[in-house]
Amino acid sequence: MSAPRPRRRSPVAAGLLALATATATLALTPAAAEAVVLPNNFKSVGYLPSWSGSVDTIQYGKLTHINYAFALPNNDGSLRPVENPSKLSSLVSRGHANNVKVSIAIGGWNDGDDSAFEALAANSGARGAFVTNVVNFVNQYNLDGVDIDWEYPDPGASANNYTLLMQQLGSALHSRGKLLTAAVVSEGYYVDGVPTAVFGSVDWLNIMAYDGGSPHANYDWSVNSVNLWKSRGLPAAKAVLGVPFYSRPGYYTYAALVGMDPANANRDCTTVSGTQQCYNGVPTVKRKTQWALANAGGMMNWELSQDTTGATSLVTAIYDTVMGGGTPPPSGRTGPITGIGGKCVDVAAAGTANGTAIQLYTCNGTAAQSWTVGGDGTLRALGKCADVTSGSTANGAKVQLWDCNGTGAQVWQAQSNGTLRNPQSNKCLDATDNSSANGTRLQIWDCFGGANQVWRLPA
Repeated sequence: MSAPRPRRRSPVAAGLLALATATATLALTPAAAEAVVLPNNFKSVGYLPSWSGSVDTIQYGKLTHINYAFALPNNDGSLRPVENPSKLSSLVSRGHANNVKVSIAIGGWNDGDDSAFEALAANSGARGAFVTNVVNFVNQYNLDGVDIDWEYPDPGASANNYTLLMQQLGSALHSRGKLLTAAVVSEGYYVDGVPTAVFGSVDWLNIMAYDGGSPHANYDWSVNSVNLWKSRGLPAAKAVLGVPFYSRPGYYTYAALVGMDPANANRDCTTVSGTQQCYNGVPTVKRKTQWALANAGGMMNWELSQDTTGATSLVTAIYDTVMGGGTPPPSGRTGPITGIGGKCVDVAAAGTANGTAIQLYTCNGTAAQSWTVGGDGTLRALGKCADVTSGSTANGAKVQLWDCNGTGAQVWQAQSNGTLRNPQSNKCLDATDNSSANGTRLQIWDCFGGANQVWRLPA
């Protein structure tokens, strides 16, 4: 089989037609829909190449953003005609109908030729023309934003020009309610080609944590890639971890590998025609997503057409992990829930009023400590539900007893490490201050799996 095109490659043919002149209007039409909202505003971003994949097979309900790849710039700041414009239009229509935001990715690997970016960014007139033409393109296709994939600005003068370009473009897009993101390298020399001054101009960075590491894009190497950007001052919420949907060195798609052997979905390396091909299978993608939930702002994939459907889908693996792994506590069980120090989850003074505190207390076998695990993910005692106060998603929000109402504030999902996660907040049930003293209030807090977040459900 022929190898699929790698992440950093654009097939767009060269051309000199500008989409609009530098004096064209900058007015924009509002986006058709708000983005899908995952817990804690976590992002699931997928790229769709112009040359591969169908808009009809995308799992829109499991994504928040899609970047159409690629458009290419010219030296003077004009844009070359986008490849398959009808596909882009259809993607925007389908995306907006499913509350997914769609951006245009500009650049890509382009056979290593970034000369147009270098030239336009170094000239103030061309920078202005580029911003105008990009905004007009966003308007023309009713897009929600722009993803700049300049691969790669060099440290020094090129980096300074990149900063000027991103600041100008960010100002133009943000003032119109549009997104600006960028794809960046995972490590090495070109990291310094993206100055820290850019961080304030972007909504987030898509960190291309692939095409590196041994084996390819392994967990530790990928985590280190994100931590490198965070160590430079990138806020965690703006750090989006990229994962490959293909192998190295042969660029076999994940779908092709699973097609060869369904067991490959649960591996990270397999042998094809005598050569070891390494990629990310379902367990590693889930593990990376769980890390990103606690330490980053989202997950990104290159690219959607390389995924499978059904149980082996990597897009599904990301979504299921974000939403709690699809594993609510086993329903119908009734009895005590025990935590740190062997203490029981207890309704203070066996009160039944809305707002009664839920706490830790010495196990005593009373009704105040008898919890029923509901099939809807609720924890019920005394006819009411364990509830996050005011539906808060903040660390330290107290857990109380409240009328069962079916909201996300009352959903608890058991994780494999013994924690109980509230998907609405993406936080875990937590004993305040790591205490096991009687009367210790229960709250929600960032999940880390400590002793004060591990719970034993009714047998």
